[in-house]
Amino acid sequence: MLDPKILRESPDLVRAGIAKKHLDVDLDAVLAIDTAWRASLAEVEGLRSKQKAANNEMAALKKGSPEFLAKVQEMKAVSAELKAKDESLKQLGEKLHAAMLSVPNLPHPSVPEGRTSEQNVVFSTHGDVAAVSPHAMPHWEIAGFSSVIDFARGSKVTGAGFPFYVGDGAKIVRALLQFFLDEDVKAGYTEVSPPILVNAASATATGQLPDKEGQMYETTPDRLFAVPTAEVPLTNFFRDEILEEEALPVCCCAYTPCFRREAGSYGKDVRGLNRVHQFDKVELLKWVHPTQSYAELDKLRDDAERLLRKLELPYRVLLMCGGDLGFSQSKKYDLEVWAAGQKRWLEVSSCSNFESFQARRAQIRFRSKATGKPELVHTLNGSGLAVPRVLAALLENNLQADGRLKMPAALVPYFGREFFSFR
Repeated sequence: MLDPKILRESPDLVRAGIAKKHLDVDLDAVLAIDTAWRASLAEVEGLRSKQKAANNEMAALKKGSPEFLAKVQEMKAVSAELKAKDESLKQLGEKLHAAMLSVPNLPHPSVPEGRTSEQNVVFSTHGDVAAVSPHAMPHWEIAGFSSVIDFARGSKVTGAGFPFYVGDGAKIVRALLQFFLDEDVKAGYTEVSPPILVNAASATATGQLPDKEGQMYETTPDRLFAVPTAEVPLTNFFRDEILEEEALPVCCCAYTPCFRREAGSYGKDVRGLNRVHQFDKVELLKWVHPTQSYAELDKLRDDAERLLRKLELPYRVLLMCGGDLGFSQSKKYDLEVWAAGQKRWLEVSSCSNFESFQARRAQIRFRSKATGKPELVHTLNGSGLAVPRVLAALLENNLQADGRLKMPAALVPYFGREFFSFR
């Protein structure tokens, strides 16, 4: 959530940020509600001041005197009016809160202009896409693929996009997750195992609600949401808490299965492991001092990149343009691996800085040593990493002439063998 002070004092700055993200927000309506709320607040404060002054006057009057009784009648009228105004102020406050939730985070000045993903900027590239296996093919066409990653039975049991991983398919998922977690812990992240269901307050704090209801799986009658990413429960770990300044940055990693409806997805993007409804991912999350958040974003991105380098996967880093940035982020990098069989880039990580946007919703603060007062932290997160597309790239790029997959050296200790078999 944006600081209301920015909205009131710099509405044109907010309009420019909304325009850069190419979002449709009725900012005039939000400002009108805010004006009405502040006017109502002034009325309530005026009545309370009047009530206080009258109480002081009554204290100086003789009880039962005509003047005293007149003040009693006057105060009854003031109290009745104050009660009504208080209720109106409460309703306007709730309306203003809901309206403020519709206002996106402002993009950082370094975010490039652009409306679609085609206008994202290539920030860096790593590895040689020409050096991958000459036997590469789309992973779903590899002989024996369906015996280790079974979409047909997953569709029968649950629905499309919920595959079974069998034999070496299950083993390589476990190996990747353990590799990710071990490397993240070595890099200084504390491992956390969070709940995989969250309440609406948690989803609102991170910006999934009210922006992404259509992408989330919801339970009834409890109204709990299956996590679309560990970002949601992990960010809320410190909700409504005040950290000590010297504790910052706090860095955590968490593995969870993730659940996304992926409404509207179709075509080549949904083939094989490219886009599934349930997948495994390790998330990296940081709560940092506001003065350090962009330096920490660079470190976060490098932590995710290091995993791809160790897996020997060619990849590139994209800086998201305004139109592809998302509702809650101030700045975001995407990491994409090269899938040689499909001859395309696949996103495997997003590394984002939310500045104080999530922290204001979640009321996550630190106590400043300089002022002694609570201030909002900045939150950052990134995938470290998501399994399905990393696995897709490994299957395609490392396919051998005999139909086996050659493991990258870093993964051999976790998988236990140098080769993965599709039979």
